[in-house]
Amino acid sequence: MIIPGRSLLGVAILAGLLFSAVVWAQDPPAAPPPEAVLTPVTVTAPPPLSSSSEQLIPGRDFELRPQGRPADVLRLIPGLIINQHQGGGKAEQYLIRGFDADHGTDLAIFVDGVPVNLRSHAHGQGYADLHFLIPETVQAVDVLKGPYFPEYGDFDTAGVVKFTTRDFVEENTLEIAGGSFNTQRYLALLSPTRDVVKTFIAIEGYRNDGPFEHPNGYLRFNLFAKVTTNLSEDVRLSVWASHYRAEWHGSGEIPARAIRAGVVDRFGSIDPNEGGVSQRTNLNLDWRWKVTDDQRLSINAYASYYTLTLFNDFTFFLDDPANGDMINQRDRRFVAGLDAQYEIKSQPLGIPLISTAGVQYRIDTPHVVLAHAVQRHPVSRIQDVDIVEQSVSPFVKLDLAPLDKVRLVAGARGDVFTFDVTEHVNTTGGRLTGEVTRARPNVKANLIVGPWADTELFGNFGTGFHSNDARAVISNPKLEALPTARGYEFGLKSRVLPRTEVFATYWVLDLASELVFLGDDGTTEARGRTRREGIEVGTKIKLLDWLSFTGDFTYTSKAEFVDTGLPIPLAPIWTGRADLTARLPFGLSSSLEMRHVGPRVADDFGHETARGYTILNSTTRYRYKSFEAFFTVENLTNTDWREAQFFFTSRLRGEPAAGIGDIHFTPGTPRSFFGGIAYHF
Repeated sequence: MIIPGRSLLGVAILAGLLFSAVVWAQDPPAAPPPEAVLTPVTVTAPPPLSSSSEQLIPGRDFELRPQGRPADVLRLIPGLIINQHQGGGKAEQYLIRGFDADHGTDLAIFVDGVPVNLRSHAHGQGYADLHFLIPETVQAVDVLKGPYFPEYGDFDTAGVVKFTTRDFVEENTLEIAGGSFNTQRYLALLSPTRDVVKTFIAIEGYRNDGPFEHPNGYLRFNLFAKVTTNLSEDVRLSVWASHYRAEWHGSGEIPARAIRAGVVDRFGSIDPNEGGVSQRTNLNLDWRWKVTDDQRLSINAYASYYTLTLFNDFTFFLDDPANGDMINQRDRRFVAGLDAQYEIKSQPLGIPLISTAGVQYRIDTPHVVLAHAVQRHPVSRIQDVDIVEQSVSPFVKLDLAPLDKVRLVAGARGDVFTFDVTEHVNTTGGRLTGEVTRARPNVKANLIVGPWADTELFGNFGTGFHSNDARAVISNPKLEALPTARGYEFGLKSRVLPRTEVFATYWVLDLASELVFLGDDGTTEARGRTRREGIEVGTKIKLLDWLSFTGDFTYTSKAEFVDTGLPIPLAPIWTGRADLTARLPFGLSSSLEMRHVGPRVADDFGHETARGYTILNSTTRYRYKSFEAFFTVENLTNTDWREAQFFFTSRLRGEPAAGIGDIHFTPGTPRSFFGGIAYHF
């Protein structure tokens, strides 16, 4: 268990940890030095943007988000839909730019350079579980949509999300919160030192049962510790480590017909034994050296240890009418990597030029097991394999301004992958033991012109890819291991209107082959070429000094398979978000948010529809001196909505042996309340 017991004992243990940390953080120094010597601090402006869809989200923008869920930070990204469909501990489902990116296949996510996506994962390629991230440790989020940026390769098709963590907090914080469905959260943010050596410790305990008849019992524990210092005037070193562990039950996706027939309530469950246990331990080192005024060297090294034991039951009694269709997926791995970059500023022929050369290395060593299970007891293995997957990726990037108000950012990268698989058990047919090397080049180009009248125009082109599961590469050598994604977009950003920022983007993305490894079956499905295109529009308006409005909508006009013209299931069509935020000078802040997702195609032929929804949330915070209180209401109108939705065939007891195709969904949370208090010192 993460927090022993379910109530007082867990709270007492965590409170003891927090109290010890507070005492340690408040210990006075033995004696102040005779003279305070301050380390030089370099203040830099944010880098210029390279595309109209690029977003830099500062920490201030998600201060008023519901507390305790990293996914809520991602919901600030225009067009990104986050769905949870198994008890809270499983990685979210990501939908963006016409992609059902599953758990991360086409969206690359990083935390201070540490990749969140996991290759050749037991449950799906690119599985990106963000629950090890404490939202309050995040300083900013940088969003780069499309495959246009030479620094990024694997999984950067729809885009990249980069989290940057804080070096320290200005004031220590202790927080306790709770709410509907036995939600509890305990948080400590501590910075024992903030001068030459900056330190930051964050501790989080979280529990949530959800609105379900069979409680999720979701328990999570997070620990984060970071040290940052300047080794000299020109050398900066930052090191952090984190540990995460969670366990949960899940009610799973319910077939709509079971609710219509009265078999279960919408918050019931066909198999309440779903769920899992997961943990991740990370170590990250970031070293930066200002060699000269015009040259910089940066090295980022990371290592992670990760485990997951997951139990799912999607089809109920379709394959095994006697015992049920529960499967057990297990993943245990080490991940390690290095990202080294050298930057030089020069002026050939009087043209300002920033040249960057880099190389990235990564290794994943997953041991993956797929097994049948009965009430969480594995009974027979379907697959049991060891994988060693490595990649080496050199790249170059040129950022130059050949003319006044004209900037060009272009580059190229190469990616060389080695897939090495050893099978111990495989009942899916074919052979999984073997070693394959695959490589591919990618080119990127970004043109920025302006500003004229506070307006910039952008044009972007690039090729990218997402790697496919090593098991698929070995078992089907003719299928593409690194299928090409080719994208381009055009857009603008403008501040021509007073106190207003507007952006608009038209984008197109082609994928050469949608090869999908079905982790639930241990098999591969090749779905062919696809094309997606759409528009994104958004604005930020400072209505008054204390009142601001943020809004955006996205429309995907095409999401189809090129060879057949059939629609891509679950591709988001219409999305919208609006937020009205008031920050009053006497310590009161409040936000009212609207989220909208339109209906979308759920099956391969466009016959079935995944329902859309619109929900409203509000958050209010009030601070008086060292004390702060906050209160959140989610789903203000108590909308009956569906979160994750899928169309597939399943079988309930008494139904035909062939099963029935149906929409299966996880019900969205009804109106819920969450509040707490914090003490700052």
